[in-house]
Amino acid sequence: MQFINVGYGNIISANRIVSIIVPGAAPIKRFIQEAKEKSLVIDATSGRKTRAVIVMDTGHIVLSAVQPETVISRSNRDNYNKEAE
Repeated sequence: MQFINVGYGNIISANRIVSIIVPGAAPIKRFIQEAKEKSLVIDATSGRKTRAVIVMDTGHIVLSAVQPETVISRSNRDNYNKEAE
């Protein structure tokens, strides 16, 4: 099983990620609000600004203070390290 650091010591399962999106658009904000109403939001920002919204295959939404590009590069770096072993 692979894990990705989504910032400030918070780690999620890479195998369960469906998409990583930027939270700026109004439809995404509505999506987050609806998930909050259903108690499906996991806030991993540690009180900082949300920079990435990670949609999981379980229906949960993970809010991260790390840029989407950073999450992807961490995932790719971890994949490369696993293949090298």
